Amino acid sequence: MDAIFGALAQALPDRVPAASQGTMNNLVIGGIDPRTGRPHTFYETIGGGMGGRPGKPGLNGVHTHTTNTLNAPVEVLETAYPLRVERYELWEGSGGAGRFPGGWAFAGTSGSWGIGRWWASLGTGGPAPPGAWPGKPGEDLLILDDRETRLPRKGTVEVPAEGVISLRTPGGGGYGPP
Repeated sequence: MDAIFGALAQALPDRVPAASQGTMNNLVIGGIDPRTGRPHTFYETIGGGMGGRPGKPGLNGVHTHTTNTLNAPVEVLETAYPLRVERYELWEGSGGAGRFPGGWAFAGTSGSWGIGRWWASLGTGGPAPPGAWPGKPGEDLLILDDRETRLPRKGTVEVPAEGVISLRTPGGGGYGPP
């Protein structure tokens, strides 16, 4: 959608919003649930920043365009799966500058409880920041022994029991000169 809006902006620059998060931000987590001994899989699409638009700033922490879904509440996730969410918040300042700034993205960290090893498949981030006045690009990190390792934007990673995954989705681009 952001590519289509970018093309439309050439003809209608005063009517088309800046680029939004530019991706679906997919997360799949799986492992063996120690409560039941059975495999589990959790799939989530995570919102990001919406691009600024004519006369209005972008919205913070939303799904835009083709994603059109809502995030699962943390309480539901922690009840249904052997996972804990240590932090889930807006990523302050992640939206692009502009007369109408881009919306802030999400930032969050998740770990496990009682799982020896677990796996996370990621599809977040973006190859470049979105928008003419870009928001911050997304990033995925593995935190282990207080050390952060940047993960590829797409792929699957095996996470040790004491490991934590940290996700930051892309911010929306800003509309109009700052």
